[in-house]
Amino acid sequence: MVVIGIDPHKHTHTAVAVDEVGRKLGQVTVAADEAGVLRLWVWAGRFGQRRWAVEDGRAVAGRLVRTLIGMGSAVVWVPPKLMVACRASARTRGKSDPIDALAIARAALREPRLPAARLDQVALDLRLLIDRRETVVAARTAAICRLRWHLHDLAPGLDEGTRTLTGRRRQHALTGMVAALPASVRRDIALDLLADITRLTEQILILERRLSELVTPIAPTLMAIVGINVLAAAKLIGEVADITRFRSPAAFAMHTGTAPIPVWSSNTPQYRLNRGGNRQLNTCLHRIALIQLIHHPPAQQFRDRWTQQHPHATKKAAIRALKRHLTNVIYHALQTDHHHLT
Repeated sequence: MVVIGIDPHKHTHTAVAVDEVGRKLGQVTVAADEAGVLRLWVWAGRFGQRRWAVEDGRAVAGRLVRTLIGMGSAVVWVPPKLMVACRASARTRGKSDPIDALAIARAALREPRLPAARLDQVALDLRLLIDRRETVVAARTAAICRLRWHLHDLAPGLDEGTRTLTGRRRQHALTGMVAALPASVRRDIALDLLADITRLTEQILILERRLSELVTPIAPTLMAIVGINVLAAAKLIGEVADITRFRSPAAFAMHTGTAPIPVWSSNTPQYRLNRGGNRQLNTCLHRIALIQLIHHPPAQQFRDRWTQQHPHATKKAAIRALKRHLTNVIYHALQTDHHHLT
């Protein structure tokens, strides 16, 4: 079995093929377009049975991976930290695209159970929609912050209540009050910002409706978990892509960065924060855990019971334990929804 490691970039992709023991068999650099992928496919044909390993940079590798999967290839994502570790342990010094591609291939050899890439159009659509919503929400927040400074200068009384300037009724009322002020450049800028905020709010509502239409039919079990709404479910499904590519809840926990890391060498087990894994998923799990600690008695009981069993642990450690427990719950919920759909 030959493993082909690919270091993807915006304009070029560099591939290196290695055998079962990690010996380099060849390398090629192709353009990041259809002709380049075809040239890569023809070049790889000389190696017979092969497996592809791509560095996990989906902004530049998504099209390449989808094309390879469409051609019937097995592709795995290699986390950058694994590639860095393999590059550091190699005899080759320095850093270049071929060196990185070689490290990616050797990392895939060392870790044979890396998550496989899947061609899941629904997950891709959800990830695109949720990313777009986050971008629009950030733009609206920035516009509201700028507007508040202008309102404070125009009439301090208008600044009151703008912290909740996300509702259309409040936006419409504030527009009328600002339009009634004496004409000035600052007033015109405030009206422009209000128009931008209103437009962005409409975009957010449209995106949320589209997300609801996509998520609700495919994730009933997931959304039944306390703390998971349409947005959280969309984030989870979009980032996970296909739950069946994880062989166990433990593998899923490693992917989400909720698996604890041991840091002890005597008879007192201790664990530290895991800063690896998919940070988007980790952030989503953190929000769900905090919501459950407020509104879900079983989560509160889990935290209290865990704290009693670990009297020297911190509150943050208890939250990390709850996140690890939630990872198992979400894993099984995603499995259940997947089986119902199939």
